[in-house]
Amino acid sequence: MLGGRTNHWGRISLRFGPKDFKGKTRDGHGDDWPIGYDDVKPYYDKLDKLIGVYGTNEGRENDPDGFFLPPPKPRLHELFYINGAKKSNIPVIPGRLSMLTKKINKDRGVCFYCGQCSRSCSVYADFSAGSCLIFPAQKSGGKVKIFVNSMVREVTTNADGKATGVSYISKDDRKEYKLKAKVVVLAASACSSARILLNSKSKQHPNGLGNSSNIVGKYLHDSTGADRAGFVPSLMNRKVSYNEDGTGGMHVYSPWWGDNSKLDFPRGYHIEIGGGMGNPNYGFGLNPNEFNKFFGVKVGGYGDTLRDDVKKYYGSIVGMAGRGESIARKENYCEIDPTTVDQFGIPVLKFNYQWSDFERNQAKHMRDTFEEIIHNMGGIPLGEKIGKEKDYGLHTPGEIIHEVGTTRMGDDPKTSVTNKFNQLHDVDNVFIVDAGVFVSQADKNCTWTIMALSWRASDYIIEQLKAQNI
Repeated sequence: MLGGRTNHWGRISLRFGPKDFKGKTRDGHGDDWPIGYDDVKPYYDKLDKLIGVYGTNEGRENDPDGFFLPPPKPRLHELFYINGAKKSNIPVIPGRLSMLTKKINKDRGVCFYCGQCSRSCSVYADFSAGSCLIFPAQKSGGKVKIFVNSMVREVTTNADGKATGVSYISKDDRKEYKLKAKVVVLAASACSSARILLNSKSKQHPNGLGNSSNIVGKYLHDSTGADRAGFVPSLMNRKVSYNEDGTGGMHVYSPWWGDNSKLDFPRGYHIEIGGGMGNPNYGFGLNPNEFNKFFGVKVGGYGDTLRDDVKKYYGSIVGMAGRGESIARKENYCEIDPTTVDQFGIPVLKFNYQWSDFERNQAKHMRDTFEEIIHNMGGIPLGEKIGKEKDYGLHTPGEIIHEVGTTRMGDDPKTSVTNKFNQLHDVDNVFIVDAGVFVSQADKNCTWTIMALSWRASDYIIEQLKAQNI
């Protein structure tokens, strides 16, 4: 799909902070990046101005300020969350999402709170790569030729081992085609770019392209995730006509506040908040009769009785989701499955990934924190309290789809795949501009850093082409 996951992502647009690039220096775990926040800051700044992100400058050391549009006001369930979090000394600040609350150019409108962000915005108020980057580039005379329904099999190379282009399978006629290129840029996502490199074997690159270090696919890691919802009786019996649709995402969130040196896990997480009276989907969240049982009132019914029950409880659920940083480990990796191909005949990946106690302990902290906040709101936690036997509710690796690290950058070609400009150590005319180059994740979503590094790499490519170095 043109635009990939940016068509339906949550638009949470957080910068990594100075500490996030220097994890090993900070706590001894993982590795430091070969670059720091100051190297990426100019590109974060450009992104904020080009795409638009709402939020506020808070002066937080590891949650950097930016160029923000006015944030929307907290909705009622978020006001309850703010009060509950404050009782536990947990900070709450306006969310930072790439949705326009103010007009920034003639091509994009302002969010009008329809809540349909997952369907791609009809007025281009929220960010997706197609509507905000590709289409404007085409309109302004950019030389952009798009090949859709095309599955890249491999990067092709010549006798000198340099890239010459790509080979791809057309999904329309299932035939293989080739494109020639002076520079090849992979941005297929951390796992898919690793897959393409590993499938790009030749006499010059017998272990796969860019894989002389045997690091391609290694250090795969995803954000951690755990969640909890609570029923808040004070949010019952609200007027359904009350308009609090808001943007298609959170208006407030909690950045990491803890001191990891005093905890049994080394990296933090942020809290995302959900709830309210947005446009209902099929059902309304939970079975109203479960609440009737809780209150000891009549269970069952249909027609007006069922409608009244749904309206009575609608909007009374507040949910919290933690998204945290896991430690990058070499033993977590993806590799080519030697026995399986996809429908286009391209070998697929298989995955080897296990959480450590650091991530499990972090998930326990998440769930305990959520439960405390729910009680602070005057609510009742829903569902069972999950224990150690189920990893304290920690989501399976890959479920949060913030996968990073498979083509990590570094100064040493023996322990990394690309240099600090996203350029393969082994082949100087191939660049990786997705999250594969990340040395570590952070307690933030990764999209804003992917795009900042991609812009930085693009400037470098232009510079190198002008100097005739590639």
